[in-house]
Amino acid sequence: MNAPTDSRPTLPPDVVRKRRIQLVLLALVFFGPLGIAIYMYYSGTGQPANRVNHGELISPARPLPAVSLPTPSGAPTGPDFLRGKWSLVYVGAGDCDEACRQLLYRARQVHIALNREQERVQRVFLYAGSCCDRVWLEKEHPDLIVAWADEAGGRALLAPFPAYDKVPVASAGRLYVVDPLGNLVMSYAPTFEDRGLLNDLKKLLQLSSIG
Repeated sequence: MNAPTDSRPTLPPDVVRKRRIQLVLLALVFFGPLGIAIYMYYSGTGQPANRVNHGELISPARPLPAVSLPTPSGAPTGPDFLRGKWSLVYVGAGDCDEACRQLLYRARQVHIALNREQERVQRVFLYAGSCCDRVWLEKEHPDLIVAWADEAGGRALLAPFPAYDKVPVASAGRLYVVDPLGNLVMSYAPTFEDRGLLNDLKKLLQLSSIG
């Protein structure tokens, strides 16, 4: 008995090559603007000579793994919760002391100050240890994504973060910016200026059409 043959027509090599080029161009059209925006912003290309980045650039940008993390409610986040939008991420202990609360408050105020652009940015709290004052979080930060990062998936997610060394709270006190493709691009010390963070975000959102 003869083996079945593939009846699908074989495309000429030049047609295959043309289609591959079209796919590459399509990918560049979609992802190119974000890469160009970040490059222009951080390299200073096309920007005034006295432009200042208020945060610390993470160069090269560090891709974060897609992982699903538990939340205080018990429902998982889903693996792509750090994709599709710009993310302001705080990493710290689940009990969230006064310093933590102050930073979450400041990040919220910056987010509000984005006005119509705030829908393009989400706030995230990745915590270690036990959590947390859920009543306070739900009252003061109803839109905050809270996820437990003190297990295998969480440690894998936090490994690219600066200052992270086995214990997630080593990164406590810092705020991070993750781009819509899931890349870690900026870090802010607790002493950051709120207006500086706001200006950085506004410029990134203005330069990028993604997220």
